Amino acid sequence: MGVLVRQIRPKRTLPFKKRHKMTWIGDNDKQKSLKLDDLKVITTLGTGGFGRVNLVQIGDDCSRSFALKKLKKSHIVATKNEKNVKEELRILSQLNSDFIVEFYQTFRDDHNVYMLMECCLGGDLWTILQKEGSFSNTTTQFYTACAIEALEYLHFRNIVFRDLKPENLVLDAQGYVKLIDFGFAKKLGIDGRTTTLCGTVHYMAPEIIRNEGHDIRVDSWTLGIVMFEFLTGDLPFGGENSYAIFKNILAGIDTVDFPENVTTSAISIIKSFCQEDPCKRLAGISAIRQHKYFNDFDWDALVARTHIPPVVPKIKNATDSSNFVDCSSDEDETPSEGMSGDMDWDADF
Repeated sequence: MGVLVRQIRPKRTLPFKKRHKMTWIGDNDKQKSLKLDDLKVITTLGTGGFGRVNLVQIGDDCSRSFALKKLKKSHIVATKNEKNVKEELRILSQLNSDFIVEFYQTFRDDHNVYMLMECCLGGDLWTILQKEGSFSNTTTQFYTACAIEALEYLHFRNIVFRDLKPENLVLDAQGYVKLIDFGFAKKLGIDGRTTTLCGTVHYMAPEIIRNEGHDIRVDSWTLGIVMFEFLTGDLPFGGENSYAIFKNILAGIDTVDFPENVTTSAISIIKSFCQEDPCKRLAGISAIRQHKYFNDFDWDALVARTHIPPVVPKIKNATDSSNFVDCSSDEDETPSEGMSGDMDWDADF
C-alpha cells in the first residue's frame, strides 16, 4: 500500500503530460518545437514543496501566455515520487477534454523538469470562494456540472482522480471550469480497484481512510464535499488534526448540519454522493443528470459551451495574473546537488 496524503490547502500546482511537439497556433498554424530558453517568465502563480508554477510567454509575444510548472528533481527523488510523476505524465498524455487543462510540452534541465500548460487566468475556485464567502445555488450547479463532465471523461477511461477540491478547479477566460493537478490520479487495473492511501485530508472517502481498497466512486464522495463547500463556504467534516477529521468523516454525512439556505434538492444530492457504502453512491453521468437538483440545468448547452456561465472573470490581457494570489515574492530555493535513485526516471520529459 502506498501513502500519499496532502494536508488541507496545499499551494497550487498545474498538471502536465507526456512530451511531444507543441502545436503552435499562429498566423499560419505552424508547428514548432519550443525550447525552454524561448520562454519568458512574467510572474509566479503558485508555489509548493515540489516547485512552482510560473506565468510565461514566448519571447516578446504578449498576446498569449502559458503556465509553466517547474518541479525540483532533487525533491522528487528525495520523497521517492518518481513513479507518481511518471504516472501523472502517462495519464495526461491520454486526455483531451474541454473540462481539463490542456498540456503542450515538457522540458528538463540538470535540476528541474518542466511542463508547459494552458493557463486559465480566471483563477482557482478556492481563491474565488474565499472572496465570495459561498456560491449561489445557480453558480454551484454550473461549477459542479463542469467538474462532473471532467470526472466522467476520466472514469470512462478507468481513471480515478482522487483529489477533487476547489483549488484544483480553475476558470478559463469564458468562465468555464477546468480540472487541474493529476498528482493523485491513477489508471485502474482490470479489477478497477486500488489500495493507495491518498488524497487531501478533509475530502478523503471512508474506504480510503479504512484502507479497504477503492475505485472511481471515491470521486463521487469528493463531489459531495465540494458541493457542500461551494454552498456554505465551509467543510462538512472538520477537526483539529487528521485523526479528528477522519473520525468525523467515518461518523457519516447524516451527522452534518446543513445551513437553512441550502435547498432540499442540494442536500439530497450531497447525501447521495456521500453515502458511506460506495455501491450506494450517486455515480455516472446519466444518473446524476436525472437527479432533481439538476432538473433545470441544460447539460447539452454546457457541453456545447453555449451555457452562460455565472461569472465571466475580469482579464485585462493575456498576461493579467490579478485573479491569482501574488506568489512572486516566494523564494525559489537553489536545487540540491546530487541525487540518488534511478537517474533516468525523467527520460520522458
